[in-house]
Amino acid sequence: MSERTATTDRLDDSEAGIDPITGRSATTLQGTLLLICSCLPVLGAVLLAPILPTLSQVFASTAGADALVPLVLTVPALMIAIIAPFAGSIVDRMGRKRLLVGALVIYAVLGTAPLYLDTLGAILLSRVGVGIAEAAIITCCTTLLADYFRGRRRDRYFGMQTVVTSLAATLFIVVGGILGSGGWRTPFWIYAISLLIAIPVALLVWAPKPAHSTNPVRVKLSPIPWRLLALPCAVTVFGGIVFYSLIVELPYVLAGLGVSDPAVIGLGSAVVSLATAAGAISFRWLARRGVRTLLCLAFGLAAVGLVIVWFASSVPIAIIGSMVTSLGTGILLPTLLTWAVSHLSFEQRGRGTGRWTACLFFGQFASPLILLAIGAQAGGLQPALGILGVASAVVAIAVGLVLARSATASARTTADASAAAH
Repeated sequence: MSERTATTDRLDDSEAGIDPITGRSATTLQGTLLLICSCLPVLGAVLLAPILPTLSQVFASTAGADALVPLVLTVPALMIAIIAPFAGSIVDRMGRKRLLVGALVIYAVLGTAPLYLDTLGAILLSRVGVGIAEAAIITCCTTLLADYFRGRRRDRYFGMQTVVTSLAATLFIVVGGILGSGGWRTPFWIYAISLLIAIPVALLVWAPKPAHSTNPVRVKLSPIPWRLLALPCAVTVFGGIVFYSLIVELPYVLAGLGVSDPAVIGLGSAVVSLATAAGAISFRWLARRGVRTLLCLAFGLAAVGLVIVWFASSVPIAIIGSMVTSLGTGILLPTLLTWAVSHLSFEQRGRGTGRWTACLFFGQFASPLILLAIGAQAGGLQPALGILGVASAVVAIAVGLVLARSATASARTTADASAAAH
């Protein structure tokens, strides 16, 4: 082992990783650029939420518009769900920096395409491309943060990713609402910002090189413990449905309560988004309570909030219920990820996280379709959200019981093993 490599391996947890070939060390500049890039997929998810009622009116004559218009917001999530399990391999083959810069350019081109597209089908097709670009951006940013930083500093950057994207979502919703007041096409101009971001990324982000760039040795990876990962992934699909329900549907709820101005809808959605950020921030202090407690708390809050929205007859009550739900979902996502990765070793973590991400985004994509189907039987959107809230309460109880039983069985096994040893 070279002296430089040995030094790299002895880095303190608080230090940045060093490129073993060039000796370059990552700084806050690279970390900040990657955090900014991480916000772009959030832009794709929330920017258009305030104009969904307007889009429904514009394309009212299009067959199936009730189902297709919400997909303008969520179809990128489907593409992320499809690509995420393979994203690690794609990044490794193409290289982190080259793929990231290319994805930023494609994101701008396809993101702004609805400025001149006139059919709902063509707009949906462009959104498919946006989702593919988002999958690449998410994967590249997370991988580069892992490449650049180590130990506690890496953990801080991953935590900052969640907080920054949550706060960015709040800003984007407000901006989307304000721009939406000037016409439904106007918010799509914001996607061009990724071209401006691509320039400093191309100049300042460097592509790490492996310590041994020649004679690579193929290592057989240990299999993923699918039996242990199955329950976290299944619950994550439902969690994605709950998480995305009000991001997509709150504008319709507010429109049903008499709000027609996209700027006002955007402001209401932004206030709710702040509750998501508050939940994500609180996870840092709540984490010591354990996964079982936090899952019950998160799904319980979501249940209470969705039931409040169900019976809301005024905008303030609907906003309060949405904030309660979003506080729960802000806690929910990091809890689900912690639960999933707790079953994985270091060498399994990339593949397992990819599967978990796919489950989350599949739930997000399915959310408006499921609520549409429930609403058709239950008599409207608000009853559909209420039924989802009841389902959240059931899941909270069921997951709590299953994890309690699992903990009891594990403790009994440990006790038996200890008794046998003595």
